[in-house]
Amino acid sequence: MTDDRDKDGKVEGLLKKVLTTGVTAAFMTEEGVRAILKDVPLPKDIVGSLVENAKNTKTEFVAGVKNELKTYLDKIDLGEEIDKILEKYDFEIKATISLKKKKKSKGEEE
Repeated sequence: MTDDRDKDGKVEGLLKKVLTTGVTAAFMTEEGVRAILKDVPLPKDIVGSLVENAKNTKTEFVAGVKNELKTYLDKIDLGEEIDKILEKYDFEIKATISLKKKKKSKGEEE
């Protein structure tokens, strides 16, 4: 009975690591995914599949964020937003200008 529990615990731990790696892999490079999976005793085709899924997930995630950001920015009227800022805020600009003599290089006369 203890043997079965040990086996179940090992399998459960392995499954947790594979699932966690799958989610984490979506945000990692291919080399990073392979480095994590090198300690997990999985067949090469499964490792390759996880790496490929990670690439696809990352690509889909970036495309989704890009589309959402584009949709949000398309709804913004830039002119209107600038007008709101100009109405609500005063601008104060501070500048310091100074002139400094250049250092003389050898061979130059005053």
